[in-house]
Amino acid sequence: MSTRPTRSDLLPIGEIARRTGLSVSAIRFYEDKGLIEPIRSSGGQRRFLRSDLRRVSFILIAQQLGLSLGEIRAELARLPHGRTPTARDWRAISAAIRARIDAQIAQLQRTRDRLDGCIGCGCLSLKTCAIYNPGDRLAAQGPGPRQIIGDDPPG
Repeated sequence: MSTRPTRSDLLPIGEIARRTGLSVSAIRFYEDKGLIEPIRSSGGQRRFLRSDLRRVSFILIAQQLGLSLGEIRAELARLPHGRTPTARDWRAISAAIRARIDAQIAQLQRTRDRLDGCIGCGCLSLKTCAIYNPGDRLAAQGPGPRQIIGDDPPG
């Protein structure tokens, strides 16, 4: 940071916790994982920039979207340090996450569409269930429910 933050720019850990709805231990956990970085006061107390409120909020949203802490850390590393991220900074992160969300939506739609047929057939047989790949046609493409995770059945 080019200029030292003023006292009004900094929030104690308890205030960050209160304003984000998290416990102090959760804030420390995010610090330990390298997702946020406090500034230490002369007495060794943690102080956070006001912009860290946005970072913590992003962490919570990203976790709801299914991003791992490593993925969240990588996205947060794209943000500027020492200043409040701008709308442009956040748009860059949003664009990076959008493809992941679109892929999740597509997978959920495939699951939903194929699940109705499976429940309706009542067979409960792995050999004939469309969800689990009748005749094991997709075995060559790898383990698991290949049709649900995006593989099309051979035609």
